[in-house]
Amino acid sequence: MALDPKSKEDVIKKFAQGKGDTGSPEVQAALLSEKITKLVEHLQAHKKDEHSRRGLLSMVNKRRRLLFYLQKKDIKRYNDLSKKLGLSK
Repeated sequence: MALDPKSKEDVIKKFAQGKGDTGSPEVQAALLSEKITKLVEHLQAHKKDEHSRRGLLSMVNKRRRLLFYLQKKDIKRYNDLSKKLGLSK
């Protein structure tokens, strides 16, 4: 479930720390969140798609690791990102 270029660009603009930033933990976690949302919608329509479900678990774990890294590095940035993404914790 790849994101279309327009929505990917919008997410990058919204969460980038500076011009040309595509690798910060905020941008990476936001892009993963968008992919996760699209994949959840897909899995609701296709309940028996186990291969995509495994990919979803992989993405969720990767996002969790990025958020944990950001939490250790800078708690303020982590809290801001959590609020923007609507994540609990």
